[in-house]
Amino acid sequence: MSGVWVFENNGVIRLVENPSAAQQQEGRQGNSCGRRAALVYLASGQVVSSYTSLERILTSLGWERYYGGNPDLFQFHKQYGNDLISLPRDFSRFSSVHMYDIVTKNPNVFHVREI
Repeated sequence: MSGVWVFENNGVIRLVENPSAAQQQEGRQGNSCGRRAALVYLASGQVVSSYTSLERILTSLGWERYYGGNPDLFQFHKQYGNDLISLPRDFSRFSSVHMYDIVTKNPNVFHVREI
């Protein structure tokens, strides 16, 4: 029997016989290997690590803060468009779903990368 031993978050060790298939499965379930997604600004290669840096970049791309919505959200809109980016006010809840929303609305400007 061959495979890779994997240490789970709860301290349990298990043998994975097909590690590449298991990694693909974990990627669909929320990556338990400790890797996480990061939003990268392509012009500088900088990883967005705060809303302050994200706001600076989005403002330079023509996005404006939107204050008329839900107070629990940090929102941006384009003055002459229908796009709205809604982010949780707490940056620790900023997830890959939010990152891909930003990437979709700003093609060739951002990239999501696993770190």
